[in-house]
Amino acid sequence: MTTTRKWTIGIVILVVLLVAIPTVVLLTRSSSGSSNVKIGLEAPLTGSLSQLGKGMLNGATMAANELNANGGIQGKHVEIIPIDDAGNATTGVKAANQAIANGLDGVVGPYNSSVGVKTLPLYIKAGLVPIRLTSDNATDSMGYTLQPMTSQIAPAASTALTSWLKAKSVGIIYDSTQNYTVTVASSLKADLEKAGVKVTAYQPITPGASSYTSVVTQVAATNPQVVYSAVYYPEGGLIAKEMYDGKITASCMVDYASYDSAYITAAGIPAAQACPVVGVPAPQDFPHASSFVSTYQSTFHSAPGSWSPYTYDSVNFWAYGVSKAKSFSASAITSVLNVVNGWTGWTGPVTIEASTGNRQPATVVINSITAKGTFIIDADWAKAVGY
Repeated sequence: MTTTRKWTIGIVILVVLLVAIPTVVLLTRSSSGSSNVKIGLEAPLTGSLSQLGKGMLNGATMAANELNANGGIQGKHVEIIPIDDAGNATTGVKAANQAIANGLDGVVGPYNSSVGVKTLPLYIKAGLVPIRLTSDNATDSMGYTLQPMTSQIAPAASTALTSWLKAKSVGIIYDSTQNYTVTVASSLKADLEKAGVKVTAYQPITPGASSYTSVVTQVAATNPQVVYSAVYYPEGGLIAKEMYDGKITASCMVDYASYDSAYITAAGIPAAQACPVVGVPAPQDFPHASSFVSTYQSTFHSAPGSWSPYTYDSVNFWAYGVSKAKSFSASAITSVLNVVNGWTGWTGPVTIEASTGNRQPATVVINSITAKGTFIIDADWAKAVGY
């Protein structure tokens, strides 16, 4: 082979490598060189949880609007990129991969833990720092979260059942298809049994049925003082309604997974009032929430969704990390967010546990439902547990 030919081949190889490298970089870390800052919002924007997802998207959009009105992030316009996972892991993986390929600088979400265990590693591998809304502890350390985790929710639910409702026996119904509901039901069962409470039933269900009357009847026949449903709101609302319509004598409580205004719609106000929900403070119940609620209502002409405050804060929390780090790199953002202590947003003050990326402490409350069909922190519960 001649020297000239060797040089020609070498130049061709070098050119190919130089062309290929940027493509690999775009798929493995933040695109931060674009004219806009692109923040993905992964949520169930379609499917049975779409009402919840819409509130999540609106909260993120509201945060982006305010950031842009104040110069954006690092002087760049903020754009929210909807990523619809439909509450399904397979759909979520496809949507996440597409969004990553199109270029993202940050990501907020997802909401469903069963989706998050699949999509969060994809974002992290792409060099992003997710601000997740998952609650299952299987997603610990996969970015950061401002909302409670199973390890914080189950003890609060157990305390409510024992210290507030004085339950000596509990029947548990749970969604067997979702990571979070399986884990929280198991954790609650263990906590209750440790406290000397008899778990009279531990009944799995599959979501999507038109009726759970037979399950409700079966669990009620074990004579629990309280029936606890660890299910998402389509099923939680239906079970609460069936308990109310069937005049089941046991008290009713639904899990954090059902915490959304759509639960009230699914149950109907009378049944929802008879079945309080484990959750977080309603959007208007956070300290200093009035200005946030007012802005949301004037922007979207509706009341905030249950998770709107959390996506609003999550976008701003990520933006804080970037601004403080003066960088879009994951390592720089992480170094900032790991030591957050007292950052404040719509949902109140935030302190991060670096080993998990979780908020400490997390505010878990019991919400009752008003005659107008809105959530409010239950005053009797608050008094009983010293909230």
